[in-house]
Amino acid sequence: MSQIVPVSSGKRKPQKKASENCNLPLVTVQQYAYRSEMLMSLTVAWSPIMGTLGNGVTIPHNSSNCCSILAVGGKCGRISLWRIHAPDSYSTDKIRYSSKVSLVGLLKAHETWITAISWALHESNISKPQFVLATGSSDGRVKIWQENGEKLLNSSEVIYDSFSLLKEVMTVDSATISVLSLTVPAHSPGKLLLAIGKGSGSFEVWMLAMVTRNFEKVGCSDAHDRIVTGLAWAFDGHCLYSCSQDNSMKSWILVGNSLSEVPMPSTSPGLKYSPDAPYVFDSCFGLAVSPGNLAIAMARKFDADLLHPMYQARTHKAAVEFLWIGGQQLGISSTSPDINSEYFPGFPEKELFWWETNILWSLNQYENLNRLLNIWDIVAALLAFKQSAPEYVGHVLLKWLKSYLRSQFDISVALLSEIFEFLPKLSSRQLHLINIISRHVMLKEYKAAIMSSKEPDLEGLSGAEEEQVTLWMELFLGSENELLERLVGISFSAILDLLSNSSMDVLKVGSWSPVGFLQMEQWVSHNRENVKGHSEFLAAEVRKVEKRRLQDILGYEVDEECNFCSAVVPFESKEDAMCSGTNYGNGVSQRHKLERCAVTMRVLPTKPSWYCMCCQRRARKLAPSILFTMPKYPSDFKYFLKSSPYKDSSSPCCPFCGILLQRSQPEHSLSPLPV
Repeated sequence: MSQIVPVSSGKRKPQKKASENCNLPLVTVQQYAYRSEMLMSLTVAWSPIMGTLGNGVTIPHNSSNCCSILAVGGKCGRISLWRIHAPDSYSTDKIRYSSKVSLVGLLKAHETWITAISWALHESNISKPQFVLATGSSDGRVKIWQENGEKLLNSSEVIYDSFSLLKEVMTVDSATISVLSLTVPAHSPGKLLLAIGKGSGSFEVWMLAMVTRNFEKVGCSDAHDRIVTGLAWAFDGHCLYSCSQDNSMKSWILVGNSLSEVPMPSTSPGLKYSPDAPYVFDSCFGLAVSPGNLAIAMARKFDADLLHPMYQARTHKAAVEFLWIGGQQLGISSTSPDINSEYFPGFPEKELFWWETNILWSLNQYENLNRLLNIWDIVAALLAFKQSAPEYVGHVLLKWLKSYLRSQFDISVALLSEIFEFLPKLSSRQLHLINIISRHVMLKEYKAAIMSSKEPDLEGLSGAEEEQVTLWMELFLGSENELLERLVGISFSAILDLLSNSSMDVLKVGSWSPVGFLQMEQWVSHNRENVKGHSEFLAAEVRKVEKRRLQDILGYEVDEECNFCSAVVPFESKEDAMCSGTNYGNGVSQRHKLERCAVTMRVLPTKPSWYCMCCQRRARKLAPSILFTMPKYPSDFKYFLKSSPYKDSSSPCCPFCGILLQRSQPEHSLSPLPV
């Protein structure tokens, strides 16, 4: 904080001189002007999430090593770069987390106002990824900058003008740059695609070859009548969407070095349009593509003249409109869909083909662990199709599962039996995808049976339908059992590793530690027919250790007590438990039903816990990060733990679904603060 000494007026008495003992430093005119310019921010942009060790990562395997750079551009033409770290650890006991924020860089990018910023990550060298920054100004200039990601992520002091200029672009009409969209296609990582939107309503698309530094314009269009407010790349740089204040949105495809406009998909799954519904929008503020690239969201402004002046006009200012783009044509294909179009009346055959292609592409993108698992648009699209074309949904998902087998199997229901036997060879991410798709798409009607661990009611189904539901249920239960067995194997191996470590300094503050070994050992004993021999071997090794010794090492009570009556709680199920109860002497005993932690299988305490929106399980402890990175069921857990960099870190994700957990309060505990 600084002190500004006011200038005295001639008609007023001179003010007393500032105290010499005041600790607030005086600021010069130049400093005051500079700080005022920096406060007049016009645009901001977040960089991709990075690991401070130099590895690009978006899933929070080790949150203490994750951070992002926030670029803030203003009227002074200078960009300030702020590094924001993720919390060191996650806990349900903390309502708010303190993030470490520091100013790491200043870049004098333009001589006029900065009006648009966009980031991209170029990973030609995995050990030294490069940040690419595109900046646009009010004089129509666009500059592309490059900086070593490691330098920004690990710098302890402010870096001045460290970005190197790759290319400067001067647009044709020198109109104000309104929006920028930068992407590095995965299918062509040596190229950079830049879309430039302008205040004149036109936009340009440029392609930069990172090795040769060759910059080529591949498209230019006067697409809109007013300022371009949104540009977004989709489908790995094959498709571009633009919107404007003229209330229009258009789609474009990039084939080779040619950009051409294509129509939006004409038919949407599960949606029926009414011609009587009034269209009350008059402007579009911006757009964003969904995580799976199957839907697009647009922020639109209501036309006040079309709203009721007394009611709607006072409260309705803007809305978000969602549109399906999963049927978007991405090129010219001579391949015809291998499905019977008679099952899908009223749906264009070409769009069915592109829906299938884009859904399969989107599912395959999530096998990359650097992508956070968020497939709500895929699930919503499959559910919408399932209402009118369940055969189509089954065909697409069987084709997806067939890609896991990497062999020549016919696309039929029998494929589900083959994939069931193949589960130990699948990665944890693939098991999470199977779990979510099975639970929320193919078995959605049997949610109550799944939650209560009962057999689904298949009455009224045909023989083929009953067989399909049964096989999907077996696949779903098999994937959950496989994930749980991996978690149990990691916990047993970690305990044995602790016992063999004489220094006992493995358990660090905030790191993951094995909990619930007694409950896991009992679960293995109750499910001998469904667990692998290696799990039984590890359970037997842990069973040999004295409980008192394990209790001293791990720091918690081995035996469980009821949260309400302190009665002993026997282990009967991994999902819930019943305490032995209290006898009141008159022949009446009271027992309490308790919920178990999804990670440790221990009884949940009456404290805030983690909650999964997908499977509706709760957990007190977080699962180890190594669980989410496993390529298959390991033949030797001890060796796998030692070779993994994530063995001591925990991840705030559901061990069964792989999605981010939420902090929730017990039903009997209310909090005035939002959760």
